[in-house]
Amino acid sequence: MPQIAQLAETYSSQIFWLLIFFGFTFFVIGRGMVPRVMATVDARDAQIASDLAAAQAARDEADRQEEAWRTRENENRAAAQAVLAQAKADGAAKTEARLAEVQQSIDVRLAEAEARIGAARASALTEIEDVAAEAAQDIVARLAGVKVTKPAAAKAVKEALVHG
Repeated sequence: MPQIAQLAETYSSQIFWLLIFFGFTFFVIGRGMVPRVMATVDARDAQIASDLAAAQAARDEADRQEEAWRTRENENRAAAQAVLAQAKADGAAKTEARLAEVQQSIDVRLAEAEARIGAARASALTEIEDVAAEAAQDIVARLAGVKVTKPAAAKAVKEALVHG
């Protein structure tokens, strides 16, 4: 085989070129390209870490603002409920005052009406007594033929009404 026979003659030349090729590759890739790639990866990692830190800071700030908002909202809700309770209390007090005023007016009217009714009742009772006395005089005159005086008839009617 001629290829194996040539191996001894080209052996040193192949090793030389192998070392040249790997040395060139080492210096070009290992010393030139790899540091640039690693710097890019490090910069990218630093940028990602910075972005994550900024995102965490933004989240923390948002949580803090949300908590402050919730606190303000709860305070506002409590203040609104206090205003509402005060308005209800004021409304109830005004209503009570108005009801008391109206009740007093009604009581005055009622007392006046009761006084008028009492006067009308007394007047009616007097009229009834007068009519009854006249009727008694007339009945006694027709039945017994005796003339009874008006004061005597009125006295008899009053006694009959009291006992009767």
